[in-house]
Amino acid sequence: MEPVDTDVTGPDEHDGDAPFAGQAGDEPDGAPTLGDLLLAVEELWPESLAEGWDEVGLVAGHPAAPVTKVMFAVDPTLEVIEEAVEWGAELLITHHPLLLKGVTSVAATTPKGRAVHRLIESGTALLTVHTNGDSAVGGVSDVLADALGLQDVAPLTLAANGLPEEGIGRVGDLEDAMTLADFAARIFGILPSVAGGVRVSGDKDGLVRRIAVCGGAGDSLFNEVRASNADVYVTADLRHHPASEAREAALNGRPYLVDVSHFASEWLWLPAAAAALGNVLADQGHDVEIQVSATNSDPWDFILTPG
Repeated sequence: MEPVDTDVTGPDEHDGDAPFAGQAGDEPDGAPTLGDLLLAVEELWPESLAEGWDEVGLVAGHPAAPVTKVMFAVDPTLEVIEEAVEWGAELLITHHPLLLKGVTSVAATTPKGRAVHRLIESGTALLTVHTNGDSAVGGVSDVLADALGLQDVAPLTLAANGLPEEGIGRVGDLEDAMTLADFAARIFGILPSVAGGVRVSGDKDGLVRRIAVCGGAGDSLFNEVRASNADVYVTADLRHHPASEAREAALNGRPYLVDVSHFASEWLWLPAAAAALGNVLADQGHDVEIQVSATNSDPWDFILTPG
């Protein structure tokens, strides 16, 4: 896949190294510093919105280093990092953390160590916007809800340190009711193409209108989904036992379940996030080139199905 600019929808939808010194005083004319970028990111996705277990913020990089190119991606994989380095990005912003759990070594003999070494040696900063990007207005689930055409959207769970509009997950209503089969087809059509496709649990002819969504893994929110009176719940990484128990606890079969790719559900946020950051930086008088990664970091390559 070729790199895509922020005004391009993205990879497979259905519808040379550039190191820099990175020292204070090396800043190109008019270029903001990494510190300036951190302030802009904090304005959009405050770290105070992150869940207590999460690790967000700056992973590698010097705040005084100039930034002229920024790349957004879902995962800080080695392939994504190489893409950012080859494009010349001085900052890579990823949704998922590189170092979520504690480590005792970043030796280059390990995958995470190689990632850290490549970032530092190439002068590429890494910034994580994870559950703060989920919870914020215009975050992952907001973008998913908007892509599905939901109205009167509200959070499934309120943020402990946020506005009433902020929190994990969203629930809203379609303009008109539609069958579960047609709704699942709508989801399939808006997401990037991945091997796992879209899995659906429920009566394909059943009518749905009230929709709950949670980008990424959301099987911890079934109580909130039931309380929202949603007809269907769209999320990723639904495990056997939580999904089975949700079906057992369903009232008249609802909420139906739509299980999508974790990567695909969160990728939709990247172009919107890139555009939002670009607008903030432009308002501040900064000229920064922003691009969305073209790397498909979904871990699955193919799937076998009966029939």
